[in-house]
Amino acid sequence: MTRAGVIKLGLLALLLGPLGYLCFRYAGFNPASAGIAAEALFILIVLLWIGSYLFRVVSGQMTFMEQRKRYIKAYESVTNKELLQRFNDMSQEEQKSLLDQIELEKKSLE
Repeated sequence: MTRAGVIKLGLLALLLGPLGYLCFRYAGFNPASAGIAAEALFILIVLLWIGSYLFRVVSGQMTFMEQRKRYIKAYESVTNKELLQRFNDMSQEEQKSLLDQIELEKKSLE
């Protein structure tokens, strides 16, 4: 979230209390009941927001995590294309030598 988004969210939260109070007063609540109802509604909204945040954290759907996944996928795609191009540019003997070397390294790791 950008700084402007955070500022907008903060202003909205500041205005939500008085607006909720006025709406409950308009609906016919007495001043004390309207204040309690507005606070209860605000607390419920905050708890739901925190719950959605925790859900995104647990499920790994945070903005940074999504950006990281897209970056890794794009990087692997470019890297794989470059490696394939380099491999195709090699002579048959170089390709065979490289594949043999990889096979030997694979066997030594087992």
